[in-house]
Amino acid sequence: MADVDFAARVTRAAKQMRALFAPTPLQRNDFLSAKYEAEIYLKREDLSPVRSYKIRGAFNAIVKALDAGKKGPFVCASAGNHAQGVAYVCAHFGVQAVIYMPVTTPKQKLHKTGSFGGGNVKIKLEGDYFDDTLRAAQDFCAKAGAVFVPPFDSEDVIIGQASVAAEIMAQMPGDEHPDMLVLPVGGGGLAAGMTRYLRGQNIDFRFVEPQGGPSLQAALQAKELVTLPRVDSFVDGAAVARIGARNFKALQDVPLAHVIIAPEDRICATMIEMLNVEGVVLEPAGALAIDGLRDIERIAGKTVVAVVSGGNFDFERLPDVKERALRWAGLKKYYILQMPQRPGALKDFLNILGPEDDIARFEYLKKSARNFGSVLIGIETGEPGGFARIEAEMQAQGFAFEDITNNAALANFIV
Repeated sequence: MADVDFAARVTRAAKQMRALFAPTPLQRNDFLSAKYEAEIYLKREDLSPVRSYKIRGAFNAIVKALDAGKKGPFVCASAGNHAQGVAYVCAHFGVQAVIYMPVTTPKQKLHKTGSFGGGNVKIKLEGDYFDDTLRAAQDFCAKAGAVFVPPFDSEDVIIGQASVAAEIMAQMPGDEHPDMLVLPVGGGGLAAGMTRYLRGQNIDFRFVEPQGGPSLQAALQAKELVTLPRVDSFVDGAAVARIGARNFKALQDVPLAHVIIAPEDRICATMIEMLNVEGVVLEPAGALAIDGLRDIERIAGKTVVAVVSGGNFDFERLPDVKERALRWAGLKKYYILQMPQRPGALKDFLNILGPEDDIARFEYLKKSARNFGSVLIGIETGEPGGFARIEAEMQAQGFAFEDITNNAALANFIV
């Protein structure tokens, strides 16, 4: 049953936001629609002023604090989108913000946050890890009497993020409404807000989490909040060890089968596909919902909206993204190869490779006291089945080898 009071607060927040930015576009995507034989719409939060939906929650939380007579400074801890949203909103209202960011934050994100905030924002670098940064921000708030703006576990933030749902319903063409909404999940503020706003609308939901941070799935399995022991930070906008308490309360009845777990390498393939085919730049978290379409059964013929949550991508990461996309597609592998130390051995190996095979990396260490030398070799092939042929040829010719492509410890060290 719909929460009428919640919906009214979301509607009011959405109207107030118009003083800051126009609704982000809802666009039918021809490429994805043809690929999945469905009507696929993208809610382009990557086209907000800060290239993510985080501006919404920051705006509503700060407005509510100002309405309550609080004058700041407003404080947050973030390495990315939330920081930029808080900076943009504080500059708009002419209030001061103190933004804590990890020492390891890339310079591009520091400069972007600073440019959005201008003279209204002071950036403090604290801690190598986010937990240390968050602790420093909260300690500052306690001592200075400042106003903390949470990234996701806050009713005001949830209401702000839910404005995405209000816009979608107003933007659907004609009398259509979505059969399905596909939402990315990190801390859960967006998913909690949108599901609460659309409760009772006969819309099916799917929730997509990165494989390296499935905090919603873990909480649903345990039927209580769970803190993940380890998080892969690659999908930095959604890599959260513990979903927000308020958000899980709204999502605790989600069927476990409706949570999609997206592998990081596959997300990279989705990012590259959208860049090459559509010219759309997505950050890893921004590609989650689109990537999740791959795992949805019986999607053909349905009207589906996928929320593109962000496009703050640092192009210095592009080589890594391309590398991971090739590995997921089965077009690139790494081997440790035992090469006989005899004349012609290398030529024999090279004759195994076909016209569409390419050596992307080759490191050989000859050892005079041994009959064999170890080779680290990276190979790209033109089709996924190419490696079955290459491996069969290596075995037939007596080359000992080990595939280390999926050995995370080795691959992260040497690749």
